Amino acid sequence: MSKSAARSMASMFQMMSQMIETEKDHLSELDGAIGDGDHGITMSIGFLAINAELSKLDLDRASLSDVMSTAASGFLNAVGASTGPLYATGFRRAAKALAGHDALDLSACTDVIEAISAGIRERGKGQRGDKTMLDVWLPAADAAAHARAENKPVDAYWHDVVTAADNGAAATRSMIATKGRAARVRERSLGHIDPGAASAALLIRVMAEALRPDRRDGA
Repeated sequence: MSKSAARSMASMFQMMSQMIETEKDHLSELDGAIGDGDHGITMSIGFLAINAELSKLDLDRASLSDVMSTAASGFLNAVGASTGPLYATGFRRAAKALAGHDALDLSACTDVIEAISAGIRERGKGQRGDKTMLDVWLPAADAAAHARAENKPVDAYWHDVVTAADNGAAATRSMIATKGRAARVRERSLGHIDPGAASAALLIRVMAEALRPDRRDGA
């Protein structure tokens, strides 16, 4: 039986939460090297809150925009640290981008990735090379746009997006932080993967899994 697009997106957020729970300790360990050591906990709290709010929605009547807007509010209300406003802004931008979509095709997926990236960049006033989650989201957005423009099939599209995200996260190891809490340690951040980039790559990997047509169309 085909699931509604809203239910598919809600399932995506459930899968994201499960991934964060699995990797929570590792993310906090990464953060302990260059930050406050709580990134995994922060992300866990945020995504648990998202799913608590989504459980109140009538997903058979909700739009894709409704789901993303609810996610933004849930995350922001639960996470007061800088990560909260960054992802909330990204999710709100994605909610606006989804206003014209009623299906999770590659056009919608591209709009979501680009909107989240733009929202995070706008709120954080950052760029690639700052050693942040933008070193994942921005190349993933570029990869999505290019794959879409080249009319690549679903598997190739998501392969390009996930590869760009993974490479972006790995690249932060050779960067010196200039934004966020890690900027306080400057040169000592060199040699460490940014925890925000690591979690962003995990989220994009989950998107690729959750939004595949064969996954969406399952029970």
